[in-house]
Amino acid sequence: MADDDRTLFHREMGDVVPLKRERRVARGAGSFDDRDSSLAERRQAAVAAPEADRNILNDREAEPLDPWYVLAFKRPGVQNGVYRKLRQGRYEQEARLDLHRMTVRVARRELFDFVEQCFELGLRSVLLVHGKGERKAERERSAVLKGHVDVWLREMPVVQAFHSAQPRHGGTGAAYVLLRKSEEQKRKNRERFTKGRVPIDR
Repeated sequence: MADDDRTLFHREMGDVVPLKRERRVARGAGSFDDRDSSLAERRQAAVAAPEADRNILNDREAEPLDPWYVLAFKRPGVQNGVYRKLRQGRYEQEARLDLHRMTVRVARRELFDFVEQCFELGLRSVLLVHGKGERKAERERSAVLKGHVDVWLREMPVVQAFHSAQPRHGGTGAAYVLLRKSEEQKRKNRERFTKGRVPIDR
């Protein structure tokens, strides 16, 4: 910088007072930024956490049942004629689940998901194959599964009734299951029933 420029600069800036700078505070533990980053971490962990198990089925041990034991259950309100048709295998089986060679833990999940999905799809009559456990290799798994199935189906509100199947469908190694009508199925039935009907003028 030339001497004339320097002199001019000092003259122009002679009455300028420097601004006061506020003291800097060292950031300690528990500051806002720490809390904010902690919150972000918790949110990320919550998103990454596995979905809560909605399965209502009992996960305790159930008593194994005899291979020839007949499963039979009917909720109050189910008509005797409907239950008789179920026992006789006269309803078309709209879906089928085979639990053979599954562990109890896997079978519990598969059964719950199967019944829930069938109900959502509006299916009414399904077949559940649990096995008898007659052969020694199967006994420990299938007979135990049969006991669990007897307990589990009773625990599901959408299950209206169940009964061991006819020999042609697996006998006492399988069960017919009758599901409650879904709201969508009830609506369709009402529409079908009222279609073409004309209200009577009084």
